[in-house]
Amino acid sequence: MTQNTPLSSCPLNHFREVRQRVLSTAQLRAHGVSATQAASQCLPSGPWQQLLPGVYLLHREPPTGADRLHGALLYAGRTPAPGRRAGSPQAAAAQAGSGYGAAMVTGLAALTLYGFDSAPPLMSLRRIDVLVPRTRRLRSTRFVQVLRSAGLPCPGQVAGVPVAPVERALADAVAELTDAAAVRRLLTEAVRGGHSEPAAVVRELSAAKLLSRAPVVDAVDSLLAEGRAVAERRLYAMVRDQGLPDPLWNVELRMPGGPGLGGVDAYWPDQAVAVVLDTRAPRHSAPEAGEQKEHDARGSAYATGREHLEELGITVVPVAPRKLREAMEQQATVVRTALTAAADREPAAYVMILPR
Repeated sequence: MTQNTPLSSCPLNHFREVRQRVLSTAQLRAHGVSATQAASQCLPSGPWQQLLPGVYLLHREPPTGADRLHGALLYAGRTPAPGRRAGSPQAAAAQAGSGYGAAMVTGLAALTLYGFDSAPPLMSLRRIDVLVPRTRRLRSTRFVQVLRSAGLPCPGQVAGVPVAPVERALADAVAELTDAAAVRRLLTEAVRGGHSEPAAVVRELSAAKLLSRAPVVDAVDSLLAEGRAVAERRLYAMVRDQGLPDPLWNVELRMPGGPGLGGVDAYWPDQAVAVVLDTRAPRHSAPEAGEQKEHDARGSAYATGREHLEELGITVVPVAPRKLREAMEQQATVVRTALTAAADREPAAYVMILPR
């Protein structure tokens, strides 16, 4: 067979009808095209080109961003050797029949697919990060960076493409960035754009042992500040949209002539009900001794303040930002119930209310 020998018309007709222009050796074989035939089509005078090992582009134009993306997944998703199954059952089930195996896009490419404005377009990415099971014996090549993981997360789907969860994609992107401003933009957009909650992002960064890196330290502070601002806006929206009575916003409670009792995000003085946003970031890695002491102190102060308010007859409703995003109506019901139940409780102690 020479490079000019035409292939069977059946598979070529099929290729003209489908939108996907990138196929693996296995997919070509399923259409009756052998590896030898595929290689002949990629000679200088042929109509195809080899995009990656075992992956072919069925045209001669420069590959588009989508071509590179699908090619990377096909390369990384090649069937491993018999008896070497990897990845969680959930991830495997989600990938079944896709041609991508257990591979999924992560890093900056994944964030681009999620619609992050601060992530570059696919065509401008020097490489595409692909997450695969740790047991896969697969090398990074050309524009594909292979990242291995002992336990694969269950991927999401964006336009039919398996994509690592936002938090994991952020961690994989941040691990390769040295520009503190770029890291800050990505992390704050994750919260501002409603892609994730600060606590979930910090957990993933901690699991990846990235919290101590210089570009990440200040970015996490910005992330937490942005997360609190977003949570406050959602709290305002909950009160407005769910028909709750207007509270006093962002006030500090104090005993007359005595110590401060701490700040609350919303307070209904007639019912003695306070809402407190729990925006504390979790710690999931081994911190330095001083950091651990500070972290424990913050947690202790939070619990003590809440207990003190409740001892004075003030009902404290803690609200997690994630619940405001995912179940705002349910959270409004909890607050409304606390307000209604005030009539059946003993009057609360008198407290001073000051702007915070």
